[in-house]
Amino acid sequence: MTGNLTLALLIGVLYGVGTYLLLQRTLTRVVIGLGLMSHGANLLLLAAGGSAGAVPFAGSTDGGAGAGTADPLPQAMVLTAIVITFGVTAFLLALAFRSWLLTGEDAVQDDVEDRRIAALEPEEHPHAARPEDEA
Repeated sequence: MTGNLTLALLIGVLYGVGTYLLLQRTLTRVVIGLGLMSHGANLLLLAAGGSAGAVPFAGSTDGGAGAGTADPLPQAMVLTAIVITFGVTAFLLALAFRSWLLTGEDAVQDDVEDRRIAALEPEEHPHAARPEDEA
């Protein structure tokens, strides 16, 4: 029981710290946050898979077919998640390096056009909903 509670707390901490880092403005913190969240997701998938058992090959156990074998689906999902996380991390690292080459810093800058559109009054905004459109 203590192992399950410890694992659940560890998964929660990984998700919490990962989410906090993903909301930061520097790209290196975003990459680290994504890594922590992916580790939390992998642990969650393995914890959901249940207790460990024998290898999940037919005929490899002495107790008959299917007796005490591990579920191979969570293991396959974790392997897939690792590959996807590797690809996304490689993309984010390339993006961070390109940003550092162009601007000399790691922080994401505000988009000037987004700030201009946000400052517009609703009637000046080209895509704003007008009261006569709702009726």
